[in-house]
Amino acid sequence: MTTNNLNENISVFQVSGDVDPFLIVNLNDKEKIFCESDAMVYMDGTLDLTGKMNGGFFQAFFRKLANGESFFQQEIVANRGNGMALLAPNSPGGIQILKIDNQNQFYVSDDAYLAATSGVSLNAKTQSITGALFGGNGGFFIGETSGNGYLAITGFGSLQVLDIDTTQDNQDCVIDNGHIVAWDKNLRYKISTSTNKSKGLLGSIVNSIISSEGLVMRFSGKGKAIVCSRNRGNYIAQLAAQLGLNNNNNN
Repeated sequence: MTTNNLNENISVFQVSGDVDPFLIVNLNDKEKIFCESDAMVYMDGTLDLTGKMNGGFFQAFFRKLANGESFFQQEIVANRGNGMALLAPNSPGGIQILKIDNQNQFYVSDDAYLAATSGVSLNAKTQSITGALFGGNGGFFIGETSGNGYLAITGFGSLQVLDIDTTQDNQDCVIDNGHIVAWDKNLRYKISTSTNKSKGLLGSIVNSIISSEGLVMRFSGKGKAIVCSRNRGNYIAQLAAQLGLNNNNNN
């Protein structure tokens, strides 16, 4: 496994800044992109922003279940000439641009979608029963890309691209379920409750509780996985505990 950075100077999308970056969107006349609701920070007067139920009611509904997206996406169109827009994630964290084409398609975790060029779709895919019951990535549904173009994703904290290749040593790569943002569709994955394969289900659950480790995802094959440095669920739980402690002290 190696690490790299996929971001490059793409004409439509550019990432500006290392900490809590902006996504710069450069549109030529009549070009358009789609983005998550409330992502727009600034746009030139040549651009128009409207709400769209992309793909119809059921696709919008399933995307809401799969990725926590808003029911309506924002569409930014260059109706009156070239223009620039600034987008930002709703939560603090990095931005990664992914190239989407016949060779590069991805599964996308909850709340990771930020924006996409008009040729890219993010649809809902049904997961296996194991992934649905034990996973934090969309439950019974998970985001799945299709089409051609570019997708901008975001994660909680810094992002890192991992090049996974288990074809030589046949050893799974293990990633904590709360840190996975997106992964190559060429990778095979399964969700387990422990890094120890020999303990069985009950033993794995007990080990996870004792070691304070949550669910993990096991990847095999060859492809890219994007991870974030912070676990959103753990952060929210710690914040809630601190707020509760403060409230008790004030009573």
